[in-house]
Amino acid sequence: MPATPPPWTPPSGAAHAVALEVLLRGPLPRSELARRLDLSPGSLTRLARPLLDSGLLVEAGTSHEPRTGRPTRPLDIAPESHHFIGAKVTGDDVHVVVTTLRAEVIASARADLPGRDPASVVASVHRLAADLTAGVPRVTALGLSLGGRVADRATVTAAPFLEWTEDVPLGALLTEAFGLPAVVDNDLLALTRAEHWFGAGRGHDRFAVLTTGVSVGYGLVVHDAVVDSPDAGVGLLGHFPLDPLGPLCPSGHRGCATAMLSVPGICAAVSVGLRRQVSYEECLALAAAGDPVAQPVVMAAGRALGRLIAAVANITLTERFVLTGEGIGLAVTVREEMDEAIRDGRYPGAPPLSLEIRPIDFHEWARGAAATAIQTYVLGAVPPRPARLSPTRREGEAPSAQDAGN
Repeated sequence: MPATPPPWTPPSGAAHAVALEVLLRGPLPRSELARRLDLSPGSLTRLARPLLDSGLLVEAGTSHEPRTGRPTRPLDIAPESHHFIGAKVTGDDVHVVVTTLRAEVIASARADLPGRDPASVVASVHRLAADLTAGVPRVTALGLSLGGRVADRATVTAAPFLEWTEDVPLGALLTEAFGLPAVVDNDLLALTRAEHWFGAGRGHDRFAVLTTGVSVGYGLVVHDAVVDSPDAGVGLLGHFPLDPLGPLCPSGHRGCATAMLSVPGICAAVSVGLRRQVSYEECLALAAAGDPVAQPVVMAAGRALGRLIAAVANITLTERFVLTGEGIGLAVTVREEMDEAIRDGRYPGAPPLSLEIRPIDFHEWARGAAATAIQTYVLGAVPPRPARLSPTRREGEAPSAQDAGN
């Protein structure tokens, strides 16, 4: 790498707590930081000094204490002290970003995927990342997200869009190619991690992320931690029943979230009625204009989305939602129908829900992968650098079952 990153603090102890609090909440006056961490002013000064000397923390200008009016120099993280690569892989293309330590995107690119085998995926990510990081100092780690199931942030156990049905040691493959620590994550979990630390969920210890697009996704934060599970990549919420008279999804479920809310589901219903292929954007535009075919389909989808939000809120006791994904324009087009269904599905005395609707593109999904790498790195849980892959496997060859089991 062009320069050696200043090291993060040890994975435990007061120095780590100082750096992490500044990363997530900064810039912070020293008095506020000491109060949050229950430290004396002298202890904070002693802990912060090596972090300042290393370049990880900086003094962010001059402000004044709210109570005393005395001048103070708040502590902040130096975002450019580390950079991270994030990649989002679909069945057709790959999106790569380079971010700072606070997941701020400084460069991005996409490319078609020449093949769906692991070697093609790794080569495509490497090619884009090499161009984006040319001249970027201090690249610390990389993260990759995809739709599917991932074990130990290292091994993809299933990836339907890539047609992977056997274990793929993708973390080891990426580390071999990049010479950097690499983590792999389910795309929805990665996006939730980004919202949790650096997005709409920052400072909230409980919230949910709902996405609509090719499918329906769901992420949950409870007690300031992302709820993780081996089944996170299965898309369980996508088959939550919403309308007993609704259309069928590809798995044969009638009126489930996938059938009612996914972009392919809405496009299919409108296209059948109009007897021509209709894009998702046209579906929403036709519905807004009062088209007799598109409007009932889209309005029914809006009511279904409201019922889904109400159900998640009731079951998890969550009041804050981030609504995003490539298909989230639905929530804007039929906001009234969605809000009415939420009210109908909630106890009248329950507190109102906070909904943040955020349009998204695939580079935001890639940013989520970078956030997984950041979170893993600063919490001191980056997987150890794997041993080199078997030299008997030829370049470009997919990993064998034996490789997958190592």
